[in-house]
Amino acid sequence: MARITSPRRRSVVAPGAIFVIMAMALTGTAGTAQELGPDGISPQVVGLLRLGIAGPVVLAVSLARRESPRSMPVGPLIVAAAAMAAYQPFFFGGVGRTGVAVGTIVALGSTPVFAGALAPLVHGDAVSRRWMAATASAVVGGGLLLAGGEEIGVDPVGVAMALVAGMAYAVFALAVKGPLEHHSPVAVMGVSLCGGAVMLLPLSIGSDVAWVATARGAAVALHLGLLATALAYYLLGFGLARLQVPTATTISLFEPLTAAALGMVVLGERLTATAGVGAALLVVGLLAAAWRPHRPVRPPVP
Repeated sequence: MARITSPRRRSVVAPGAIFVIMAMALTGTAGTAQELGPDGISPQVVGLLRLGIAGPVVLAVSLARRESPRSMPVGPLIVAAAAMAAYQPFFFGGVGRTGVAVGTIVALGSTPVFAGALAPLVHGDAVSRRWMAATASAVVGGGLLLAGGEEIGVDPVGVAMALVAGMAYAVFALAVKGPLEHHSPVAVMGVSLCGGAVMLLPLSIGSDVAWVATARGAAVALHLGLLATALAYYLLGFGLARLQVPTATTISLFEPLTAAALGMVVLGERLTATAGVGAALLVVGLLAAAWRPHRPVRPPVP
């Protein structure tokens, strides 16, 4: 009689996690790029440029691949475009009022919480205790990482705006999830970004755009549009297509880790002990979210 051995449990990277991590590594460069840009950069114009450059580029790539957006559902994409348009002014407005550290961690940290609360209602995705623990570790770690190097001041209106931004990003991810499962991720993201740019255009009328005509301004605009948004959302589409939305939004907290690393390397910022502890907690949370237990199939008994 053949000996039956119990298969060992091992962990594997959740499908799509690498795409989300690469996408967030790119979006995490946005803050540093703006710091290196000229003075007078308007948050509304930055948001419009990000979507206005990235949307047509990603959509053009999908058309070049002969991936037509005509058969995609209109309703979810309108919701996604509106959520993406709303995210830009509320995020930058919240950061402007309550500071980069508080605004960023409230927006990014609340996104997986909103996604975890809404996903069971929208897609029927139940969240696990593992996800809850991973998200808690990542959110707390991100907060310590971003707050460890500066004096904290909390503006209630700014916090409220950052919370709206976090909800908007969660709604965006939930809205595109359905289309991503049946259509090209490139086409879905291209249409969503283009729609967001069109909706954001009225808010940017009258804003100062003179800085875009300078060499530094043009370089920042192209970086934000092509790398920090177009390529980032190109990759994010493939990640969201393979992951549950709560898991993807938790892994998105890789963005502040990238921003902190660039702050040290490019801007000469110092990592405090508190920020170091935060970075460690954030990494633990990200690993817990990105890795999942896997049990090999038991071989048949002869």
